Amino acid sequence: MSIDPRYPIGEYEPQPFSAQTKEAWLADIKFLPQLLENAILNLDEQQLQTPYRDGGWTVQQLVHHVADSHINAYCRFKLGITEDHPSIKPYEEKLWANLHDNHLPINISITLLHALHSRLYDLLCSIDDNTWNRTVFHPESKKTMTLWYLLGSYAWHGKHHVAHITSLKQKKNWA
Repeated sequence: MSIDPRYPIGEYEPQPFSAQTKEAWLADIKFLPQLLENAILNLDEQQLQTPYRDGGWTVQQLVHHVADSHINAYCRFKLGITEDHPSIKPYEEKLWANLHDNHLPINISITLLHALHSRLYDLLCSIDDNTWNRTVFHPESKKTMTLWYLLGSYAWHGKHHVAHITSLKQKKNWA
């Protein structure tokens, strides 16, 4: 059975709340910047401009996308903690991936992710177990989501894109 290159670790599957899962997902949030940095270490410009799959984003676009996405995550968590059932702002990730700032060196987004995830991890560690049940509304998907769901989703999201890069490196035999 071959792995779908769009989902090298599978699609996100929500999990019921547990202390063990919470600790694992928080660790995923904490360590994502370093895992992403390790995944792109020593890639040259040509490799950074390689799509991870046919029709997919380049490695450079993936790195900038993770930063864009997790900036939104940070705001979504803050809204969900401080407001009652807020609507969260969707964004056109495909259009964002082609904005001018995506030509910047990826170390800009890696540095941003290190700082952002330090704050995000600290914020999420401060949440009591009841707060994970708070909800946000996503107007594009018309879904209500708990903060618990968001935590799992963003923990998965980071690993998902790291796997895009590491799978590409393995396929291309890049050291």
